[in-house]
Amino acid sequence: MERITSIADLEDLRNSIFAKRDPAMISIRLCNTGCRARKSVKVFESLEQEIREQGLERKVAVKRTGCQGFCEMGPVMVVEPENIFYCRVKPKDVAEIVAETVQAGNVVERLLWKDPDSGEPVVHERDIPYYKKQQKNISNSTGRIDPTEIEEYIAVGGYSALSKVLSTMQPAEVVDTVVASGLRGRGGGGFPTGLKWRLCAAAPGDVKYIIANGDEGDPGAFMDRSLMEGDPHSIIEGMIIGAYAIGAGQGFIYVREEYPIAIEHLSIAIRQAEECGLLGNNILGTGLNFSININKGAGAFVCGEETALMISIEGRSGTPRSRPPYPAIEGLFGKPSVLNNVESFGNITQILLNGADWYAGIGTVGSKGTKIFSLVGKVNNTGLVEVEMGTTLREIIFDIGGGIRNNRNFKAVQTGGPSGGCIPISKIDMPVDYDSLREAGAIMGSGGMIVMDETSCMVDVARYFLNFLLFESCGKCVPCREGMQQMHEILTNICEGRGEESDFDLLTELANFMTTSSLCGLGGTAGNPALSTIRYFRHEYEDHIHEKKCRAGVCKNLFTYAIDEELCNGCTLCAVKCPEEAVSGIKKEPHTIDTEKCIKCGICFSSCKQKAVVAV
Repeated sequence: MERITSIADLEDLRNSIFAKRDPAMISIRLCNTGCRARKSVKVFESLEQEIREQGLERKVAVKRTGCQGFCEMGPVMVVEPENIFYCRVKPKDVAEIVAETVQAGNVVERLLWKDPDSGEPVVHERDIPYYKKQQKNISNSTGRIDPTEIEEYIAVGGYSALSKVLSTMQPAEVVDTVVASGLRGRGGGGFPTGLKWRLCAAAPGDVKYIIANGDEGDPGAFMDRSLMEGDPHSIIEGMIIGAYAIGAGQGFIYVREEYPIAIEHLSIAIRQAEECGLLGNNILGTGLNFSININKGAGAFVCGEETALMISIEGRSGTPRSRPPYPAIEGLFGKPSVLNNVESFGNITQILLNGADWYAGIGTVGSKGTKIFSLVGKVNNTGLVEVEMGTTLREIIFDIGGGIRNNRNFKAVQTGGPSGGCIPISKIDMPVDYDSLREAGAIMGSGGMIVMDETSCMVDVARYFLNFLLFESCGKCVPCREGMQQMHEILTNICEGRGEESDFDLLTELANFMTTSSLCGLGGTAGNPALSTIRYFRHEYEDHIHEKKCRAGVCKNLFTYAIDEELCNGCTLCAVKCPEEAVSGIKKEPHTIDTEKCIKCGICFSSCKQKAVVAV
């Protein structure tokens, strides 16, 4: 591609891309990122081979996209322009798809998504409830374009916001627009993005830095990864606009080294942008100079905290430092710096293209725009969800997520990563926004949602997240280092049957002390799992402490497995699968479990379709 030296050249390129496209060409888009775990690469190979063998290269374009969202149904394939949605596609299905859909114009019904209630197949992607109930603004191009081709991004309007900013707006106007939009940081803290930009723009100094935080480390979270993998140019464009607004000449994208596809796609996007003249010196002939480097994180969860991340980029051990001075005044290498989450930068292009009023009209009073969530756990439709701020938990988990697996009962959803809180069914109709979550004892975090059913023990859940945070703590400050160790020991004692009534006060006191005195957000929010579970599931703690029982059947010292004779139909499935031969009985008659042989592995419990195996 030729180097773009002016804004007019960019628009000419966009027009030429459209002119070269054949409107009659069939496009098949298939996820080439997350669906690799389900052998989408093999599907690609089969598809491309079949197209070659049938001589259809000029009729069909195969598009390798980022995550299309509906991960539960992957590998996902969409045939355009008909918008036909095929799910769980295997290499052996490819020949039939090409023959029936591409050549004959028919639909392969067995590969369609089927409504779980009616059993009716749904042909079009746009009609599937999982997609229909979302509002895709930030993730609209993810799953629709090839992230390794800059022309694909330009064709869908990419770098239009940058053109508008550089041709019609002064840096202060850009900052004012972001302030007026009400955008808050998507990385967890929810600090107003525009205010951070304003502080940095006003800070004295000729050298300033802008940093994108892609160090996503929350269990069950993959929103940032999917955006970096599926739409890297949107992050780059947002960073260039931010650099223009604050006067930065150098940018950094900090990515976990465990995200090789994200690093690969970002590297390709940066190289392509440099070759086109969209990064480097004299961008679009406007005199703006800006470059971006990628820094790989070594997997330290604490490096998601902004000061630790900057110290890591400097080549030192990533541990937080006290503030003030804040990074907007004295950040990377001691210079004024802006650090935002990659999803925050993904919002910037939308705000600058459509205006602050448009963006501020989406969401709630204190939480503007849309938010991407990763929906995982005991929910039917796992995947990525983008909804308007203020959408209720019920809408996300049941309308989009399809409810709880195996017809079990919803118990709680954990939001905000390991430092978040567990929200019970009594609050299923609460709106999801920064303020509502904080009032409920949770946080927005980066957007992970882990759904739990009645088989989850909330005491054990609190212990699990405390253990994660304890392992990830840098140990620099005493409240975090010692406080988390003590909290984890108390929770372990409760789970193993050694809990005492005084543990309630000890956990609460430790959590509150850490909140007020820890050096960074990791320790400051580490008490949330314990505080929220005590607040909403105190009865489970009481069962563990007073009755020495774990009703969920998780804490092995506090339960035994038994079979409910009224529910057991004698199918023998549990007996066949038991590794210790602890289950016995006659076929079509109730079975029993020998508690002396039982190792509480849970295989009988999870395999019983009658729900006859219970923890007592």
